[in-house]
Amino acid sequence: MPRKHIPMAIAYDFDGTLASGNMQEHQFLPDIGITADKFWAEVKNLTKVHQADEVLIYMNLMLRKASASGVPVRREDFKARGGTIELFRGVTEWFDRITEYGRLRGVHIDHYLVSSGNEEIFAGTPIASKFAKVYASKFYFDENGVAVWPALAVNYTTKTQYLFRINKNAHDLSDSSEVNKFVEKRDRPVPFENMVYIGDGSTDIPCFRLIKEQGGLSVAVYKPHTKGARDKAAQYLKDGRVHCVVPADYSDGDEIDRIVKAYIDTVAARGTLTGLMTEEEK
Repeated sequence: MPRKHIPMAIAYDFDGTLASGNMQEHQFLPDIGITADKFWAEVKNLTKVHQADEVLIYMNLMLRKASASGVPVRREDFKARGGTIELFRGVTEWFDRITEYGRLRGVHIDHYLVSSGNEEIFAGTPIASKFAKVYASKFYFDENGVAVWPALAVNYTTKTQYLFRINKNAHDLSDSSEVNKFVEKRDRPVPFENMVYIGDGSTDIPCFRLIKEQGGLSVAVYKPHTKGARDKAAQYLKDGRVHCVVPADYSDGDEIDRIVKAYIDTVAARGTLTGLMTEEEK
């Protein structure tokens, strides 16, 4: 009888984690003729004035600025812009390599995106197909395929909801009953201790803490060779929010590669031991 693979999930932020900066800055903001600094300053101001959700504000502002500039906002327009995003070193090859490493050790790894960025832009990146599920902010499109208003805003607190959805295999966003249903920890499809969360900034803090406190692995990354980047990320370690801080270099044999592979080995060993204990109980 073939051995059942141990389930494991790796969840990632995107902006600053898998690619530098915010995804809108690579092409969308230049297309509408505004600098990143000016756009985000306006977002911050509107958020404060209206006491609003920052993600909803930036998505609404994207549509208003695009309309004023005559820039199309169809789904395919957003997707085309995703192809211009330059990913961090090693990211493109990372997913297949890590998935295969797990498979050889009896661990089935699924990758998940949990991001405040735009799902439609991310869809155009070369890594979009590597994810079992993408949880990111997205627009509602009318009958002509044009974005008209925000349909889903993923902010720093709601991000944790999606980790519970992974934990309970409750992926239908229109159904809140499944994710809120009581399920004994031992009966959840993907235990938190079999989860890794990789992020870079303050919006990742609730996810860092949740995964760390529930027995999983939390990793903060920073942009390599950037002044002050490591010190900023190191604060998360100092505050007890993450297990480690590493450069966002996903190349084979680099630091994050070694750390995640070591954790896969831990998950495999723990799963094997649990299986042996269960067999003895029988």
